[in-house]
Amino acid sequence: MESSADPHRFEFDLDRGIREQVVETLEASPQLPLEEDIAPTASGIYALYFQGELVYLGRVASGTTRSRRTLRIRLNEHVDKITGRDNISLRDMRCRYLTFQSEWWAFAAEFALISHYNPTWNGSGFGSKVPGEGRPGTHRVSRWDRQFPPKP
Repeated sequence: MESSADPHRFEFDLDRGIREQVVETLEASPQLPLEEDIAPTASGIYALYFQGELVYLGRVASGTTRSRRTLRIRLNEHVDKITGRDNISLRDMRCRYLTFQSEWWAFAAEFALISHYNPTWNGSGFGSKVPGEGRPGTHRVSRWDRQFPPKP
């Protein structure tokens, strides 16, 4: 159920299934152009669309002691990544996001959405903050990096 004060704020109705609620609420939220400072300085989940297709789902947990990231910071990182790539433009990108009061609910919502949509960029290397750092097989070029190589 949405709060009337913030159309992006999401709170679960514990009498209904999580997946159904979060899919319904995400799809009812406005699709916005992916651009700098589009999102609030809050925790939440976000969806990225490339040429109209939902391609990536992510979560930001800003309230934890190990992370002070926000939706705004994370989406700005994606803006920077995309503008530095060939074969893609910010004009091709849109986004949606939902904010949550609880980090646990954000985690549950991300899991439910990824399970529901199975976005093509999740697991492709797109979301890596530092591509390959600390990951096995880092000598390989990710699927996302092959499709959208860094600009020279």
